[in-house]
Amino acid sequence: MKIIDKKMNVQHKDLAAGKWNSLSFFEQMANVGSEVERAIKWREKRNAQYSQMAFERALELLDFTVADEKNKKRLKELLRLREMLADYFAFENLYQSSDKSFQNYFYAFNFAARKGL
Repeated sequence: MKIIDKKMNVQHKDLAAGKWNSLSFFEQMANVGSEVERAIKWREKRNAQYSQMAFERALELLDFTVADEKNKKRLKELLRLREMLADYFAFENLYQSSDKSFQNYFYAFNFAARKGL
């Protein structure tokens, strides 16, 4: 599955070159979560530009995760997460997500990645 368009302005060029696929699923998701956390923190500090940039990086990493063949059984969850992030950071938050709900969601991946799972 190819999600990344070669014409896109890739922020994480070293990861796009294939390094991302060498990470475990938990490491990938923990990295996505780090960017989401940055987006939340910058929004709390009322810096919309930096929050938007972190949100875009989170989407890019999530797209790399979706494109990774080892994650194809998780596509439904990953694509729903992408939809919810876009709804929360860019649209009207119809899913009624919160900073805390995303922090709780990504905490488990961070924990698993640190345990080496």
